[in-house]
Amino acid sequence: MKFDLHTHHERCGHAVGTIEDYIRAAIDAGLQVIGISDHSPYFASDQDQPQPGIAMARSDFENYIREVQRLQQQYAPQIEVLLGMESDFYPEHAQLYQSAYDLHPFDYLIGSVHQTSGISIFNRNRWNKLSEEEMITAKEHYYDLIAQSARSGIFQILGHIDAMKGYYPPFSDIPAHNKIDETLQTIAASGVSIEINTSGSQKDCGGWYPSDAILERACHYGVDVTFGSDAHLPARVGEDRDAVQQRLREIGFSRWVFYRQKQPVYVPLG
Repeated sequence: MKFDLHTHHERCGHAVGTIEDYIRAAIDAGLQVIGISDHSPYFASDQDQPQPGIAMARSDFENYIREVQRLQQQYAPQIEVLLGMESDFYPEHAQLYQSAYDLHPFDYLIGSVHQTSGISIFNRNRWNKLSEEEMITAKEHYYDLIAQSARSGIFQILGHIDAMKGYYPPFSDIPAHNKIDETLQTIAASGVSIEINTSGSQKDCGGWYPSDAILERACHYGVDVTFGSDAHLPARVGEDRDAVQQRLREIGFSRWVFYRQKQPVYVPLG
């Protein structure tokens, strides 16, 4: 069973192609399951689309769901299409976001921390002039938010849990192993999974999210894993899936998971 749970499309403003383009790409890639998971609107803003080019407008949220549902029916003979969403996680707005999602039949929700202290995790300049102690504090705060997202009960999957390294590779070397271990234990206890996200290969860090070192510890703590290309181009759907499968086996995982109606479907790694 081949699946990819993390894809985007033109609604978010920084991906290319329609939802149907990604479904067709998944069929061409030999997948049996494709998850559609575009960026959530900013539900806490009074504006319809406060940050164009980053996430869909609130007014387009219902259109997104209806389009995925229509395509689920249209492509059912060829591929299973899952309704997902990559949701920002803001602790102060968690209940608001959950209430928006609870009205709809999502198969899964990916919880991703994209900002800490009001700054994008991908902003390489945030590290300028920070002392080592301040860097450690920033990294620990990031993992605190990830742990909170796991405990929130909103999500089935946590997205790209070391993505702060994307445009700042030295992030991986900032010493915070105890905090990462605590977070992985929280994730395991919460029953959510983490994704192996291959989009990191497109960033300065040049590798998947999370690192092998984190995956080895995740395996030790019994964290479930899933796969997502985080494709923003149809050609990237399913990218590196087979290599990820092989690496997970080498680390010691025996299965990975996708979600249907928020229930886990476990697939042996083979």
